[in-house]
Amino acid sequence: QVQLVESGGGLVQPGGSLTLSCAASGSIFSISSTGWYRQAPGKQRELVASMDNAGSTYYADSVKGRFIISRDNAKTTVYLQMNSLKPEDTADYYCKMYLRVTIISQVNDYWGQGTQVTVSS
Repeated sequence: QVQLVESGGGLVQPGGSLTLSCAASGSIFSISSTGWYRQAPGKQRELVASMDNAGSTYYADSVKGRFIISRDNAKTTVYLQMNSLKPEDTADYYCKMYLRVTIISQVNDYWGQGTQVTVSS
């Protein structure tokens, strides 16, 4: 059973910073890529940042230069450092990992439960 658990959300003032964490646990053979998504009230879920197996990163234009995605050496924990936060960054943030549970299994995607980020004065 694979679980992704996010943490680090909360209330922050505009211009402030938060770092989100997403830890994967369970039977995992390998993790190929990870991503952070967000969903604001009344809006569709959108990709914020991602990192592939080689470490190449992608950022949505709205967060480029402010957010940084990283992971630990084991690739089982992924982080999203969020700087210069704006009220429009307010959303539920979710991590997603593409991984294999065994050497012969196909790659499947797994989602965390989400963590809320509110940017407000």
